[in-house]
Amino acid sequence: MQGMDGDQVKAWEARCIEEQLPACAAACPLHLDARAMLEKVKAGDLVAAFAIYARVIPFPAIVSHICDHPCETACRRAEAGGALRIGAIERAIVEDAYPTLKRSAQRNRKPKRIAVIGGGLAGLTAAYDLAVKGHAVTVYEGDARPLERLYHDYDAAVLPPSAIDADLGQLSALGIDIRCRARVTSGRGPLGLDDLIDAHDAVLLAPGRGPVPNLAGSIRLTIDNRVYMDADSCATSHPKVFASPLHKMPPGVEVGPYSPVGAMYDGRKAALSVDRFLQGASLTANRVDDGSGDSCLYVNVARHDPVAIVEPSAPDQGYSRTEAIAEAARCFPCECKECVRACEFLKSYGLYPKRYIREIYNNDGIIMGNRKSNKMIDSCSMCGLCADICPNDLSMGDVVLEARRSMVRRGHMPPSHHDFALRDMAFARSDEVAFARPAPGATTSAYLFFPGCQLTASSPQHSAEIYAYLRERLPGGVAFVQDCCGAPAHWAGREELHGEVNAALTARWEALGRPEVITACASCLKMLGAFQPEMTVRSLWTVMEEKGWPTGAAPLPSGALAIHDPCTGRYAKDVQSAVRTFAGHLGAEVRELSGAERTTCCGFGGLAQFANAEVTDKIVDRRITEDSADYLTYCAMCRDNFARRGKRALHILDLAFPAGADPAARPDPGFSRRRDNRLAFRARMLTDLWGETVTEPAPDLALTIADDVRADMERKLILVEDVARTVAAAEAGSPRFRNVAKGVTVASHRHGSLTTWVEYTAAGDGFVVHRAWSHRMQVEARPS
Repeated sequence: MQGMDGDQVKAWEARCIEEQLPACAAACPLHLDARAMLEKVKAGDLVAAFAIYARVIPFPAIVSHICDHPCETACRRAEAGGALRIGAIERAIVEDAYPTLKRSAQRNRKPKRIAVIGGGLAGLTAAYDLAVKGHAVTVYEGDARPLERLYHDYDAAVLPPSAIDADLGQLSALGIDIRCRARVTSGRGPLGLDDLIDAHDAVLLAPGRGPVPNLAGSIRLTIDNRVYMDADSCATSHPKVFASPLHKMPPGVEVGPYSPVGAMYDGRKAALSVDRFLQGASLTANRVDDGSGDSCLYVNVARHDPVAIVEPSAPDQGYSRTEAIAEAARCFPCECKECVRACEFLKSYGLYPKRYIREIYNNDGIIMGNRKSNKMIDSCSMCGLCADICPNDLSMGDVVLEARRSMVRRGHMPPSHHDFALRDMAFARSDEVAFARPAPGATTSAYLFFPGCQLTASSPQHSAEIYAYLRERLPGGVAFVQDCCGAPAHWAGREELHGEVNAALTARWEALGRPEVITACASCLKMLGAFQPEMTVRSLWTVMEEKGWPTGAAPLPSGALAIHDPCTGRYAKDVQSAVRTFAGHLGAEVRELSGAERTTCCGFGGLAQFANAEVTDKIVDRRITEDSADYLTYCAMCRDNFARRGKRALHILDLAFPAGADPAARPDPGFSRRRDNRLAFRARMLTDLWGETVTEPAPDLALTIADDVRADMERKLILVEDVARTVAAAEAGSPRFRNVAKGVTVASHRHGSLTTWVEYTAAGDGFVVHRAWSHRMQVEARPS
């Protein structure tokens, strides 16, 4: 069976920018990870910070004194107190930890002989990189000593000769042979380029900025006597000869001021080409050596307060260890992770989207073995908040939905994650609950009210009152359909089941004459709009705004209400506006939480609460603690989940059609009572409005369940119906046993993938339930 699309996965990965270089590292031609280095300094570990520095910088002592530090120009801390003094911190690191430096070359089974022409920073950087890879490198320098330019360009107070000597000593330790007063010319002879080419496996030219007419005849030069070379691969006219990129400058173009790190970058780029050439690899394929540039890493600088730059107490000596640590502490550090900060699901697993996507894709590819990421995949509420926050609109909901579909297609979806929700959806669509009728006394209707399966489960009286309101205000008749929009099947990745639900809904709608659909549920509005393109679907709230608000209203709570928008209505601006207008009509004062586009999920979305209650409780708890006021919402599941976690919350219909003196204290009905409410609603509506004879089902057993036991059952997703079925089976003769010590009967019953266990005692004509637990699994027999 088909798994996730690898190309789509790569496209998703590419949209996450968390692994992009921060501005400081992007601006550095050598891409020094200043962020990681400063984190170590901040922690007081200057040795570890130096290790990061020396891993990238071949001449740490020299560079710490003369680096032109483009990283500071790019530093985002400049926007909040001043750019970090990275150069000064580097110097403090080197002074503190340079004695810990140990250079060593890799073991190379087939080392090659390489000649480097030029002993400046570019040439010696190339020599260093190639020597570290185990090659035998000889440097030919025309002056009396290597790095001659540094002695002339920098005063000893700026760049002490001891720093140059220390770094050159490290090159000697790598076995690099530096030959001074060895000016190479074209042609033959001990220092003739032709003979050097013959005697070595590769030659790298790094003669500095000036023209090189002395090499004419051995390799091709440009009209201004620079080495003719390919700018990307550093290749010259001879297949064994490469040159540092400085010589790519066209005639008449000035090369700009000297940059030590720029020179080292030139040498490193050329050395990479030499190494690829020696391995027989492509000089250009999959090559990323772009040098200095801008960063696309998003950083919300506004989250950070300005902090003043730490000034050294002795400017001529630079930072002390303590001062360097204090200055490093000003580093943010730069990172995006805006979605992780906003989402308890992303935060709970400690990763960021790109790594989540990799883990999800790897999990999808497992043929045999433990798929450890299944629970993580099913813990996402698919609410869309991450996409709204992400600078590149990356939606983890899209990723996990495709992963879930793949898991279902290949039989890898754990039944425990979505079994309860899908059973609930099946119940909501069953003949016991679902029904479709035209307007009372009519055969066709202009409109159809589709309240959604959760509103009638949570507050059935509101569904009945809204239907009466619509019948009064809308001409042409209003049909009624009690059914499910199929969101649970969609969220669970059950494509075939979702298709069946949509087909059944279409059939009901067409049988009623294809009326305009009005729904009170944000999820239904989104699902029907996405998967029923032939239907005209409108929100109840915009219809009410157009046709006039109900006249009755409840006594208002004291103080303002904090308004929460359901996540499935994140971008339904007309609906959001209508609800706020409705609240104002009812006399309620509302205040915003995070705003509609940054709203969060209540945990029901994506069926997350059924797969990982711990994470979804964190999501809900974070939301309900944003404001101390009572919450106002227009989603039944949001209201009930807030109430479940102890938050006073109202559905806006609690204000329009009051039932009780304090509707904000209305408890969460729980899953079992939700089922009872649906059954009773169907019976009442069909009896009262359509004159049909419907008998509400009476319970087969009289069960007494204490509040704490009922709450524990809710937490474990165990229905009263499951408990009753188990007790009834045991009393009818199914296996059971007596726990003498506790004085209870223990019984179990399997129904589909669900096995329910119950501890109970008989009491008169009924039974008292003391405890219940369950597990959901499928046992498969595999061929041997």
